[in-house]
Formats: sequence, C-alpha cells, structure tokens
Amino acid sequence: MLHSPVLLEESIDFLITNTSGIYIDATFGRGGHSRKILDSMSKDGKLFALDKDIEAVRFAKENFKDNNFSIQHAGFENLDSINISKHVDGILFDFGLCSTHYDDPSRGFSFNEPGPLDMRIDIRQPNKLEDLLQTIDAETLANIIYQYGDEKESRKISHAIIDFYKDGKILNTFDLAEVIKKAKTRFPKKIHPATKTFQALRIHLNDEINNLKAGLNKSKDIIKTGGRIVCICFHSLEDRSVKQSFAPKKIIYPKEIPLNNEVIKGFKVIAKKIKPSISELQTNRRSRSAIMRVFEKL
Repeated sequence: MLHSPVLLEESIDFLITNTSGIYIDATFGRGGHSRKILDSMSKDGKLFALDKDIEAVRFAKENFKDNNFSIQHAGFENLDSINISKHVDGILFDFGLCSTHYDDPSRGFSFNEPGPLDMRIDIRQPNKLEDLLQTIDAETLANIIYQYGDEKESRKISHAIIDFYKDGKILNTFDLAEVIKKAKTRFPKKIHPATKTFQALRIHLNDEINNLKAGLNKSKDIIKTGGRIVCICFHSLEDRSVKQSFAPKKIIYPKEIPLNNEVIKGFKVIAKKIKPSISELQTNRRSRSAIMRVFEKL
C-alpha cells in the first residue's frame, strides 16, 4: 500500500502564509507533505525536512532533487539541529507512523504478517522490542500497555506475553499478536485485538511522547511571529500533549505579592480538531483517527 499523506490539502493551506518563506517538514515519511509544500512555494522559498528513519532519508535523496530542499537524518526532538540563520514561517508535524512501516514486515510493526520483534523507527537505536521483552516484568509491561494503549485488559495481556515469551513461543510479531488475541476477552469491532498493545509497545520503545514534547518546545523557539505550527495527531496521548504544549500559561502570584495573576498567551489557535473529509476516509482508511490543530505565534 502506497503511503497517502493525511489531511494533505488542509494542512498545507494552513501552513503556507508566505510562498517565499522558510518551512520545516519535521516528519518527512515518504514526502507527500513535502512535495505539496514545495509545489506551493516559489523558488525563493526553502524547505528543510527531518526524519529519523534512514529509509525515508534515502527516499528523499533519490526522489527530491529540488534546489530549495534539504533533509537531515534526525528526529523532530532534534529540531534545533537544523542550520537555519533566521526564524521560520511554518513547521509541520505529522505524528503518524508512515504506512511503509506497517506494510514492511521486516520492520516489526505489523501484526498481520510474521516479522522480527523490532519496532524501532530509528535503526540506530540499540534496543529492539526483543530486548525489552527479555528484561521487563509483567507489572511494568502492563502499565506501559495501559498508559500508551488505553488497553483495559493490560494485565491479562502482559502476563500472557511474559509467560509465552519465556517459553520461547513468541518468535515474531505474528506470534505476539496471537498471544494478545487469545489473552483478551473483549474484542473491539473496528480494530485488530492487538492494535492497542502494539501501539503501546511502539510508543514506549521509541519514546514517542517525550520526543513529541521536546520537538514542540523547540518549535516555539524557531518559529517567527505570525508563523504557524501544524500538528496532525493519531491518538489521544499525542493530541493531549499538543493541546497542553500550546495552552496559555498561568502565573499565579502568592497572596503577599500585590500583583494580579497573569495569563500568558504565546500562540493563538487558528484551527482545532480538523478531521479528514468523507472522501479522504473512503480512499485512505488509515486516516480515520487523524486530528489536526493549527497554532500561530503571537
């Protein structure tokens, strides 16, 4: 399945405020958003891209020959590593995993086909899922599955995973998915029984939420006044982190200090909770959980 960029038209319409400006695609993937940004800019504009997946970087270097484009092998938590001499006009974050990760069993993200117990987005990272399963205890694993997957049966699942893994019965992702499926007693209608657990393991292994927060914090420092930050999220943890990051900051003074409490607004909300259109949902099923929010620096 080819990767289809989610909310493509909507995200770029909000992002581009200056066709000669400087922009960052913080999550290149397979370049769907980057191509649209480049097509929407003049030749005087500049686009910097980031991706921690080396396959995405290779794809960009082979297929994006634009003189005003460059890509760096880094995650958005290293946004400040881009060599830019001035503040940028817009930054795009698409926090969803690229479809190619799911479609390639060798990456270890898919539960539909047997693949290695890997799940690393950045293969430079030393620890694979297999390493995690070798050392983790059932209680810690249950907490991860509950916190990052909102899986109500996390304790049953974690004990099953630990027991079957120790017995040598989980050799690949398909085995893992089957163990999860058999451990559950309640089954969601629209998703695979292993979906939430796989999501939780991936988020934990790749430290996704902490990296997301770091990337958003650094984006605030390099975006210019009037510049826009576009965020596309795919689950509630991401969306909650985005909302909290751009929420007004309250300063509450002690009673003995004769000052009124303050609310500091660094950004204004341009668009909130934009979802894919019916036509996009019909052509790209993986977009169904996407939510987009747009913020402008004051």
